Amino acid sequence: MSVNLSKGQKIDLTKGNPGLTKVLVGLGWDVNKYDGGADFDLDAAAFMLKDDGKVAKDTDFVFYNNTKHESGAVEYMGDNRTGAGEGDDEQIKIDLSKMPTGVTKIDFTVTIDQAEERRQNFGQVNNAYIRVVDEGLGKELIRYDLGEDYSLETAIVVGELYRHGSEWKFNAIGSGFGGGLAALCRNFGIDA
Repeated sequence: MSVNLSKGQKIDLTKGNPGLTKVLVGLGWDVNKYDGGADFDLDAAAFMLKDDGKVAKDTDFVFYNNTKHESGAVEYMGDNRTGAGEGDDEQIKIDLSKMPTGVTKIDFTVTIDQAEERRQNFGQVNNAYIRVVDEGLGKELIRYDLGEDYSLETAIVVGELYRHGSEWKFNAIGSGFGGGLAALCRNFGIDA
């Protein structure tokens, strides 16, 4: 049975699921019908972070232009340019057994492509969520529905997996940013 989280809640992932190494992180959303007419292109990404909350190198940022980390630990499964259809709009596969030792957190983000030009923000997006699935069993373990109104934000840190000793946990973050992908990159130590 899946555990539904609220913003700021943290939950154990691997301790309660012994032997879990491969998870699928699914992100989904819907666009409001009254959005101004321009298409929305939301993009998921994963930032593999050190203890200081920064990437060790630019390739620790996995997204539509860098779809697989060299370690094989994180893989972006493709860009859904419309968000149409049921279920996850974008997915990221995680293999915890291949995670480089210096990586202590993986932050999952969603940004709106060309948000400023199209005058779009997350206030025009609803039903946004992140979920963590046991890839081997196809079983949803964790779900976090973002219920807040992000009327000024063009980027959101949705949640993160993080190491706690030898275990992995999940944190429901839901932190909005203005400035889109460039602002997120600067925040995580990448020159955008």
